[in-house]
Amino acid sequence: MMNSKPQVKFGSVIYDKLNTLPMSTIERQAAINAMRDADALVDAIVWVTRKVEQLGAFLFLKPGVKH
Repeated sequence: MMNSKPQVKFGSVIYDKLNTLPMSTIERQAAINAMRDADALVDAIVWVTRKVEQLGAFLFLKPGVKH
């Protein structure tokens, strides 16, 4: 049986606030979807930033003297 409540990655004050605001179910779902999309976008940007940092560290390492 499917749960009608949206699944949230972590307990968030923003999601809790959205659930207490007076709005229709459709508006609430649109707001939750927008928050989920924004969260996914931020996750993607952070992932790309970390990969660029890793690539930069790999490309610009100066070879050391090995004895």
